[in-house]
Amino acid sequence: MNTTPEKTSTNLTIAMIISMMLWGVSWPSSHELAAYGSPIDLGIFRYLFVVLSLLPILIILKVPIKISRKGIPFVLISAALMAVYNYSFLKGLQTGSAGAGGILVTTMNPIMAYILGIIIDWKRPNRNEAIGITLGIIAGLTMLEIWTNVNILANPWNGLFLLSAFLWSVMSKFTSKAGRYGSSFSFSWWMYLLTLVFLLPFMDTSEVVRLVHIKEFTFWGNLLFGSIIVTTLATTMYFFATAKIGAEKASSFIFTVPFTAAISAWLILGEKIEIHTIVGGVIGIGAVYMINRKIKV
Repeated sequence: MNTTPEKTSTNLTIAMIISMMLWGVSWPSSHELAAYGSPIDLGIFRYLFVVLSLLPILIILKVPIKISRKGIPFVLISAALMAVYNYSFLKGLQTGSAGAGGILVTTMNPIMAYILGIIIDWKRPNRNEAIGITLGIIAGLTMLEIWTNVNILANPWNGLFLLSAFLWSVMSKFTSKAGRYGSSFSFSWWMYLLTLVFLLPFMDTSEVVRLVHIKEFTFWGNLLFGSIIVTTLATTMYFFATAKIGAEKASSFIFTVPFTAAISAWLILGEKIEIHTIVGGVIGIGAVYMINRKIKV
């Protein structure tokens, strides 16, 4: 049965919203997981589970695993960026402010994606996109409560979150080309596999053995959630979307992540939800709406 472009767009939007909700839950989950080991060793576990869990999905969906030779450089670069992102992201959670990180990464990512789009593709944002980006910046500053946290970047480790946002936005540009070289799902599988390969030379074998013997549910629960649910399902869906609608519009959905992260932190960790978080979250949702709204002609 053929689906109309409108129905396809609606389904894609729903899938992206669900993915961003899962990303939001992943922030408190990753914060707890980061306490158990180094970013490299935890990353090895994560991408091992991702590779193993995504493969049967490809088989069930009958998606060819191969990609064209022309796509190999894009996979290699994307995997290298993913490996560095994994380190900077988890290291930032261990040494910087986790709350600030969730907002810095998710606010700066769409902005950097649009800036890269302008530089690389010479594509300027239209009116709605410009309004949406502006709203996204306001949403981020509001959720950061910038009027009382003007020195938030004084902590040099918070700079890792800005690096993470930049790496993700660059990686999104490469994954947006995935559809040209085969299925975006097979592209993602190869990218995760190579990410694992890139991390292996830097692992601490004794630490990996120690992690294997951990019997706490908090560790394994957060690890499996972050690997299978967040990365295999939600993140792969994100990469699928970048191939369909472009890195810039796909990245715009990330504006909603801080709000869902705050809700999940309230439900899971019992953290208090502040009024500025609610206001910023609503503005962030408005940013996503404006960026993805079609201009009437």
